Amino acid sequence: MAEDYIKIVLKSGKDQSLKRFHPWVFSGAIKKIYGQVAEGDLVAVFSNKDEFLGIGHYQIGSIAIRIISFEEIKPDFAFWKSKVQKAWDYRNKLGFGESASTNVFRLIHAEGDGLPGLIVDFYNGTAVMQMHSIGMYFMRDELVKALQEVLGDKLKAVYDKSEKTLPFKADIQPTDELIFGEPESNEVLEHGLRFNIDWENGQKTGFFIDQRENRLLVQKYASGCEVLNMFGYTGGFSVYALQGGARLVHSVDASARAIDLTNENVHLNFPGDGRHEAFVADGFEFLKTIQDKYDLIILDPPAFAKRRNTLPQALKGYKRINTRAFEQIRSGGILFTFSCSQVVSKDRFRETVFSAAAIAGRSVRILHQLSQPEDHPVNIYHPEGEYLKGLVLYVE
Repeated sequence: MAEDYIKIVLKSGKDQSLKRFHPWVFSGAIKKIYGQVAEGDLVAVFSNKDEFLGIGHYQIGSIAIRIISFEEIKPDFAFWKSKVQKAWDYRNKLGFGESASTNVFRLIHAEGDGLPGLIVDFYNGTAVMQMHSIGMYFMRDELVKALQEVLGDKLKAVYDKSEKTLPFKADIQPTDELIFGEPESNEVLEHGLRFNIDWENGQKTGFFIDQRENRLLVQKYASGCEVLNMFGYTGGFSVYALQGGARLVHSVDASARAIDLTNENVHLNFPGDGRHEAFVADGFEFLKTIQDKYDLIILDPPAFAKRRNTLPQALKGYKRINTRAFEQIRSGGILFTFSCSQVVSKDRFRETVFSAAAIAGRSVRILHQLSQPEDHPVNIYHPEGEYLKGLVLYVE
């Protein structure tokens, strides 16, 4: 079967990561390509000793091949359906398929589900697909058919939101569009709380599903607190803080549209509740003038580093914003601080936050070390999949 695909041979010694089932081949590891290869093509990868290593999608860039199978198989429709079925079975085992209180979750998490380059989020019957590789984009019709067959009548619609996530070097013109069915509602439930999702215009697929359990932890600590939710986006943390009995909650985001969504979601759950106020403001500037005003602060900024060459600047950004929060938070306050940058390791993030605490001269204790939830699984052979890092800190 490998002979059906263009053959790519790796340099001597560059096969070890694939033998340990890491799903990426970097461009610098390639010794020779036999034939003409285009972005999105399926290729067969071999060691310098002509050992078969895997089949994957070729792409232009640093990550040249994303492996979809380490076995010598032909990835037909049955192959793709099997992958989708395993992802769905896993979520069912976790209780998402039949949950009465949560109908929003990640259905397919790229490498974590053996489908590198593909994200699928489930929003109360609507699957929002986001392809990050041309190879997966070329398989779109097969994947939609697989979703229909696996989910059955639980699937009402499929929306493709890949316009801004596909590699720009590829010579295609994708558009965000509804490709199956008709959404019944854009309202979802998460732990019994209600949220409106704008998958057409919102960030990512419309909602930061990966913070679900961390939002619940904020609810636990919010009772009686005056809470600041920085970079609030759709107000998820704010809604949970109100549910937890916060005295007041302030939501801050630089986007006016995000603040509108926040106010909508607060009103959905707590109509007319005077404890909440939202502000359109720059996060760094807002943190300058809040001395001793809040005893619970949430810092969930956008990814400061999306590529490794921006890492030093990103770490400075994390240090700066955490220093300001440490300087401003009340004594006895609690800080939730996060990084969603994949290139920022857990250790580097922790070191950066600790440096910020030292600069601010505060005594700090670790209450929790956080990551992404179980519907965003990390492939044990692909540690890069653990992109979300968080710390909950008690500040004296």
